Amino acid sequence: MTHTVSLLELNRLVRDALELSMPGDYWVEAELADVRESAGHCYMELVQKDEFGSTPVARASAKCWRSTWMLARPHFERVTGERIHAGMKVLLQVHAQFHENYGFSWIVTDIDPTFTLGDMARKRMEIVRTLKEEGVFDLNRELSIPLFAQRIAVISSATAAGYGDFCSQLSNNAYGFDFIVELFQAVMQGEQVEQSVIAALNRINECADLFDCVVIIRGGGATSDLSGFDTLALAENVANFPLPVITGIGHERDESVLDMVANTKVKTPTAAAAFLIENLKRVSDRIMSAGDRITTAVRRRLDYESMRLGRLAAGIPSLSSLVITRRQASLASLYGRLCAAASSGLAVRRSHIESVGASLAPLASRRLLVESHRVQLLAQRVAASDPSLLLRRGYSVTLHNGRAVTDASALAEGDVIETRFAHGSALSVVQAADKLSKDKGVAAGGKHL
Repeated sequence: MTHTVSLLELNRLVRDALELSMPGDYWVEAELADVRESAGHCYMELVQKDEFGSTPVARASAKCWRSTWMLARPHFERVTGERIHAGMKVLLQVHAQFHENYGFSWIVTDIDPTFTLGDMARKRMEIVRTLKEEGVFDLNRELSIPLFAQRIAVISSATAAGYGDFCSQLSNNAYGFDFIVELFQAVMQGEQVEQSVIAALNRINECADLFDCVVIIRGGGATSDLSGFDTLALAENVANFPLPVITGIGHERDESVLDMVANTKVKTPTAAAAFLIENLKRVSDRIMSAGDRITTAVRRRLDYESMRLGRLAAGIPSLSSLVITRRQASLASLYGRLCAAASSGLAVRRSHIESVGASLAPLASRRLLVESHRVQLLAQRVAASDPSLLLRRGYSVTLHNGRAVTDASALAEGDVIETRFAHGSALSVVQAADKLSKDKGVAAGGKHL
């Protein structure tokens, strides 16, 4: 007959075997796949992934009882500045435990925060290295905070005490500066920090022209919920953002990757408000100082010009007297030169007129002689053309209405015509007009002119 044991006996055998073979504690490195708290206890799912991938090669459950957890958790968070969460690598001190009812589990007796701190630092260094390789690590720091940075886009939780402190400090600043603050709400704790802050940055980017800078603040929460600010995606968004980014997310120990890539890093929201107030105060001081320097320079210039004008005014009488004397001498010289030139010109012109007058008489005499001879010739030609000479030779002239008739066709029957002879004239009445050609137009009774 086969020997059998009960399940309880079998589990006790396993328990006894584990207690005998693994009586001590072990320090184990693992990644937390899941972490949850219940009734003061902490339950963890541990995993080890393939060195060259993300495939799990080992998995186990671990428990940290309340008595240990209440001491280990505050110490871990104080050292690392982070709350234990899934995805974190931890170094745990454990011992094996097999319970008849609950099975096998590792019981956590201690947690080494320095290991996790080193792993977090390694991750931050890896992110920084990636950002530098991409050439974006220093981009946002290269931007300049505007001189008059008064339009502020704030990324924060609306209910965060830090946001209220930030707004109160800006509104009640001692210098009476006016700031325009617009809130872009985001989750500032937990696993949604990265996606929520990136979404807020995208909303600001759509209206970036309305703002001078962006302030990311967080206040009133535990310092152990800052892992969301140590991500590559969020760091890339801030590094490439077109407006300068100011962070005041409350790190007490190490700076986050977000702090590293931001334009300006401060510790708290109130420090961020004080930075903006101080920036505007420096600008105001510069303006006041420049105004004072301008006033002083103008006053000095006015004093200098007043003295210079006084010296010039004092020298005007002597200068004007000297100028007048010089101008009078110059005018006298010019007058003497003008009179001499006029006398010389008049003498030359007088001599020229006398010379022309002397040569004019012979020329006029010769011209009169020539013209007198020409007039005689014309008189002879006129005398030769005298009609009376023709009349004495037997020619006559026929007139009609006081005009000489040279064409018979110009006469009509009944016209009275006058015929002039060398001695006397006669009137005639035309009975008929013979339309003869000009070479046949000879009237009866003599030669017709």
